[in-house]
Formats: sequence, C-alpha cells, structure tokens
Amino acid sequence: MVEGMVEGMVEGMVEERNTVILGSGPAGYTAALYAARANLRPLLLKGLEAGGQLMLTTDVENYPGFPDGILGPEMMDAFEKQAARFETEIVAQSVTRVDLSERPFGVWAGDLEWRAKTLILATGASARWLGIPGEEKLRGRGVSACATCDGFFFRDRELVVVGGGDTAMEEATFLTKFASAVTLVHRRDEFRASKILQERVRSNPKVKVVWDTVVEEVLGEGAVTGVRLRNVKSDEATEFATDGVFVAIGHDPNTDLVTGQVDLTDAGYVIVREPTTATSVPGVFAAGDVTDVTYRQAVTAAGQGCKAAIDAERYLEEQAHANGG
Repeated sequence: MVEGMVEGMVEGMVEERNTVILGSGPAGYTAALYAARANLRPLLLKGLEAGGQLMLTTDVENYPGFPDGILGPEMMDAFEKQAARFETEIVAQSVTRVDLSERPFGVWAGDLEWRAKTLILATGASARWLGIPGEEKLRGRGVSACATCDGFFFRDRELVVVGGGDTAMEEATFLTKFASAVTLVHRRDEFRASKILQERVRSNPKVKVVWDTVVEEVLGEGAVTGVRLRNVKSDEATEFATDGVFVAIGHDPNTDLVTGQVDLTDAGYVIVREPTTATSVPGVFAAGDVTDVTYRQAVTAAGQGCKAAIDAERYLEEQAHANGG
C-alpha cells in the first residue's frame, strides 16, 4: 500500500492501470477488493475525506456480520486493510482532474498522472449546509455537520439539530449521549425519516422538536450562543439560546470531476444503466452514494462497488477479445 507519493515512478513516465478507483467509502473499497482479487491490481485514490460518510457515523448497527454493531471509522479502517491485503495500491491523494475524452482515460492527482483502461467513480456525496449568516464563520466553533466528530465537545450543553430525515434523527439521538438537551428544528410538520429512527427520537426525553420552523441565522462571535428561528406558518421570528448547531439536511453528490463528461441527473448524481453500474461512457462505472439518491446505505454502496468491479473486469475481458487478446 502506498500513502502519498508513488515511489519508483520514473519522471515523465505515465503509468497505465487496468482499473483506477476514485473514492474510499464502502463502494470504493469493495470495488478495490473485488478488482484486486480478479488480479486487476487496482489503484485507489482515497482523497482527503477518506472513508466517506461512514467516517461521520457512530454505531453502525445494520451492516450484516456485526451483531453488536461497529463504529463507522473502525469499519472503514477494516475495509481499507482488507483491500490493501489483496494488493490494491492506495494513494492518499485527491483527484484534481479526469479526462474521459480519450482512451485510456486520464487521471490526475496533483503532480501525479495515470492512464486508466477502466474507471470506477465512488466519490460519494458531501454534507449540505444551510447557507445562512453566521454558519460558515462559526463552523468549527459550535457549527458542525458531524456529531461523531464533535459531539464529545458538547458534554452537558444544549444543542440544536436542523433537519427531518434519517441523518437528523441519527445525529439528534447520538448527541443525547453528551448534551443535556437537544432541540430538533424541522421546517415541516412531519418527519421524512424511517419509522424506527423517528420512534427513537420521539421516545428520547432529551429531545424536543420544533415544527414548521427554519434557522435563519447562527448567533455568536467567537462561539455559537444561539440561533434566530422563524416559524414558516406564522412568520414569527425568535432567538433561541444554544451552545451548538448540527446541520443534518442531506448531501450533494461529488461529481464535479465528471460534470459534462458523463450523464448526470438533474440533481447531479451519476446515471448508471441498471442493473449494471455502467455510465454513459464505456469503461466508466459508478457505485455508491454518487449514484444513489434513494437508499444511501453502507451495504447497498458496498454491493454496488462489488458490481462495478465485476463490470470493469468483464469490460476489460471483452476489450481484450475484441482486440484479439
């Protein structure tokens, strides 16, 4: 396994790879594992936010094989070690550019460059922010999108969580392990989260829900001291004291690298030709949250990563036969 710069590269020489994988969440690592076991000797560019969304997750209770649950970062560490065991080359660099207009495809990460016979996009999705005054200024000073990362720092404090989906329910429930009280602010009058997560929130005495309300501003100078709320039905504005704000309103797909090069949905997700993982560009495959607006689960991402590696292997075999190999 290689971390950072690739040793032994001859200056000016561009390496050609059977398979290059972009991303290091469940989809990317599973694709690497299957590609490596197929003897493709894949290269995986893990990026700066290595491990994907599971690095922001606490107990993973619904992944098969872990009856007692497992921490998200611990699971991702195990995924990486397993992929590396089968000779996946893992480079701790973020891809800065890809070129799908010629074959093999061009992949760049800083000063490093490769050519890829097949490419697997597993770049995932990133947390969405509110875009309100005070949010960016106080990010890391009481504003967060990661309860796992920052919850510990708010022991015995009062917190606000913004959102109404699964992420918001999970964040609010987790934060009650540390906070004295959690107020869940939701712009509608009902949640869109799964029923079991809703029940956990409703039955938790530390969680209070404020319905039909949006956060208009995060207040505070060096640290969060409160939020300005507005009721969407009455238009009444109030200030609400809090020590921290956790934003949990969804994600955006990380597709900037391939925008204009592969077909995307209106929301920016990579379109794949079900039941395969093939994109609109032959030889380019996609897996995980970068394609998935419906399920967004570690197990579905891993399953799709498996499919992408098999699809890439079959594509390479077809190309070899077509060229008389």
